[in-house]
Amino acid sequence: MRHFNFLVFLLVSTLVVNAQKAETPNQNYNLGAKINEMTLTVGGILVVATNDGLVGIKPTESQPVFTFNNFGKLKPEETEFVPNSPYIIVSQGVGSQLAGLTKTKRAVIDYVKGEVIFNSENDNWNQIYTCNVVLPQNKLIVSGIQKEGNKFEKMTPKVAVYDLNTSKLDYSFFLDKPGRVGIAKDFSVTGTPLLLKEFLIIPTAQGLLAKSHTGEDLWQSKIKGVNWMVADKTEKEIYGFETTTNGKNTRIHKIGSNGAELWNDDRKVQGNVSNFQILPLGLAVVSDRTAAQESEIAFLSASSGEDLWDKAPKTKGFVQHFYVQEDGILFGIQQGGINKISFDGKTLFKKPLKTGENIMVMAESTQGLIYITSEDANIVNLKTGEQVWNKPLKYKRASAVASTFDEANDRYLIAADGKIMAIDATSGDVSDFAKSNFDEKEDPNHMEIRDGGVFLSSNQNMTLVGFDGKETYHAYHKSPGRSTFGKIVGGALAVASTAMTVGMSAKAGANRSAYGSINDLNSYNDYGKEAKRAADMFSNIASASFDYLSTRFKASAATENAQFILTNLNGGTGLVKLNKDTGDIEKEILLKDKKPEYEVDEFGGFLFYKANDQTIYAYNLKK
Repeated sequence: MRHFNFLVFLLVSTLVVNAQKAETPNQNYNLGAKINEMTLTVGGILVVATNDGLVGIKPTESQPVFTFNNFGKLKPEETEFVPNSPYIIVSQGVGSQLAGLTKTKRAVIDYVKGEVIFNSENDNWNQIYTCNVVLPQNKLIVSGIQKEGNKFEKMTPKVAVYDLNTSKLDYSFFLDKPGRVGIAKDFSVTGTPLLLKEFLIIPTAQGLLAKSHTGEDLWQSKIKGVNWMVADKTEKEIYGFETTTNGKNTRIHKIGSNGAELWNDDRKVQGNVSNFQILPLGLAVVSDRTAAQESEIAFLSASSGEDLWDKAPKTKGFVQHFYVQEDGILFGIQQGGINKISFDGKTLFKKPLKTGENIMVMAESTQGLIYITSEDANIVNLKTGEQVWNKPLKYKRASAVASTFDEANDRYLIAADGKIMAIDATSGDVSDFAKSNFDEKEDPNHMEIRDGGVFLSSNQNMTLVGFDGKETYHAYHKSPGRSTFGKIVGGALAVASTAMTVGMSAKAGANRSAYGSINDLNSYNDYGKEAKRAADMFSNIASASFDYLSTRFKASAATENAQFILTNLNGGTGLVKLNKDTGDIEKEILLKDKKPEYEVDEFGGFLFYKANDQTIYAYNLKK
């Protein structure tokens, strides 16, 4: 388990689910239209796509918090859940200046408030080219054609900035002079605008346009086709990223706050930029070459854009982990391998560290860098790359590896090969701590220290082992069938895709008006720290909805002492709530469906179940 993927863990952790006897739901929602899809949001509100539109369900309320049927039935690709926010962007039609009279519509829903806070039809937008939520400023920037003003203004591309907290227009401006005589110019917006403290930069097919927060012209640049931009902390230096037409390369431009080009020429990196960080000496960039099945790492000079490394490090695979430290850049490869490069391009490890494939964990511990892959684990010195343990802990390749740190006994515990192994944190000595033979040949996917011992679980199994290595209990509940299990996995992935993970919006390609990526190495098992970071991030945005999200992540998981498993009950398939300390069944919910569709919010403590084509049941799992 990746311990620093903490918030995803909180929302979908141990998506192990079982059930038992029939029970009256706490809430019953008849939506009046066929249900097509369910998505559990980071705010714990279930958003349901029906043949009529979208419906938001908050399990503590008897009626939906919102119903959005303005655009009718929506395709999955027409609904975007904005990461790290309470917002949904709904889209119909593809916006383009060349689209002629094609109607395009956009709406933004605050699913916590249950309000439509922007609807292009209400503001007379006939076409929408782009629609971007910008955080942490909490603004919405749209571009397109607005059917207001004289006949020339109704045909001229326009940009508008709205305040998402108040749903009111801050300011708007035209991208071209209405009624201008001459050869028509394409002012299509080509990427995400960059909102800074003093001004706004719009990337267009004609170049970059800078406008004040009241819409006055400041400057123009001939740099065209930029997809996204990011500024340094001073907002004096701005990087623009342009994906080439064939998608095989990315061009990087650097400009000043006055629009001047700070590099003599743009710099090209192969593939699409997947990660980056602005540093005092320059720009660290990771780009992925999909066809070659590998990433490239470059470090570009802040002053000239030239690559500061004479010889880029060979990755021989995709960069799965990328962390900037005081003395250099640490990275891990998905196909196996860890290395560290100084900012002047020198290898800091004596030699690249060989590891197994799929590095699930790279985290900082008191002994050094701990890594856990699908095949091995070890701790290495972060300065030299030398092994702290005499040799890596090897095991058969596993789809999941559970681990934790037993602070009271100063040891790491790792579950693989049907047993829990204990590694002394000081000496690195390995010993067999306990067996973990799970039924259905499952690999344990979660481990935690509890007052009574070590808790270990998978989809259908859970066990508690005393600190002496003796089993306190082992609970197993048979899976309802492979087809149902597939549905569970799909549901888990759907939740994870919309769940908030710290730093998600800072990754390359995401909407960013903040100051680029922050690629810090997390501390092993430091869940509380991650929760606080999330709560603080939400609380820094002035909005009642963000306050709600902050409060949610300040609380402990409502079901932190329980595990949920889907299994066959006497009356059919159902969900069982099990006590982690005893293994006893505390609650059973019969779903009466061989292939149930449901979502579990383990953080809030609720089960959402699709009872039939038009009905959602909500169960309070805390009681």
